[in-house]
Amino acid sequence: MSETHVSSSSSPATSHASSAAAPHAAGRELTGGAPGTFRVAALQMVSTPDRERNLAEAGRLIAEAAADGAQLVLLPEYFCFMGFKDTDKLAVREAYRDGPIQRFLADAARRHKLWVIGGTLPVTAPEPSRVLNTTLVFDPHGNEAARYDKIHLFNFEKGEESFDEARTICPGDEVRTFEAPFGRVGLSVCYDLRFPELYRRMGDCTLMVVPSAFTYTTGRAHWEMLLRARAVENQCYVLAAAQGGKHENGRRTWGHSMLVDPWGEIVAVRDEGAGVVAGTLERARIDEVRQSLPAWRHRVLS
Repeated sequence: MSETHVSSSSSPATSHASSAAAPHAAGRELTGGAPGTFRVAALQMVSTPDRERNLAEAGRLIAEAAADGAQLVLLPEYFCFMGFKDTDKLAVREAYRDGPIQRFLADAARRHKLWVIGGTLPVTAPEPSRVLNTTLVFDPHGNEAARYDKIHLFNFEKGEESFDEARTICPGDEVRTFEAPFGRVGLSVCYDLRFPELYRRMGDCTLMVVPSAFTYTTGRAHWEMLLRARAVENQCYVLAAAQGGKHENGRRTWGHSMLVDPWGEIVAVRDEGAGVVAGTLERARIDEVRQSLPAWRHRVLS
């Protein structure tokens, strides 16, 4: 297992969510330590059916990342709860903008004065038998900056493995990005990673994030290549926070949380187990890649 440190990007600081956005100008300064840089971290977990234990572990990892200088942290999908069966998530669902999980995320952002992208949590849906699998973003003041509801729902059967998220999750229907001090951030979740058209719809991003809980089977086969492909296609950084290990419900997740740069190089990765994968985004790296291979400007089809 390895943990290294990465870098890149830019754009003026705002805290509103958008479902589409215009390209930002190349060469703007990131708001970070050194000019043109911004420190980010993916937090890998092995979540349990105990919500309070998961929140305590997430808090520990956020504090560790903050102590290392992170200005943005990304939690994994289902960071707050991995039940014994799919329907267990109904018991911990929260009304939008109300509940202990959402308060935890806002408080963590405010306490550590950093951006928190809260993996996913189960949010009340129109159908009582299902939830929305929701990513919430909080700025360093603890204010909500964006919301994204997972669009693509995982369905997989192989041998004894069987998953059908649509049984307990309602799909979202809007592409979401938000503007941070270092540029535009595109939001996606896990299975979304297999649909490149979603990422194109995000526009010109500095960073795309992928909180996930890939299975061991699908992760071993496709996880790394998909993350690197999305980074290469969009010539931006991709930060992925994963569940990684053997869970109390018997499920094994792939892990390998990582940061990938705009050339598709893996800058930081952790194979299994809870921990922090940190790196530094560098505006110069994005500019270098886009100038040497201007594929972004060569797009013909919309």
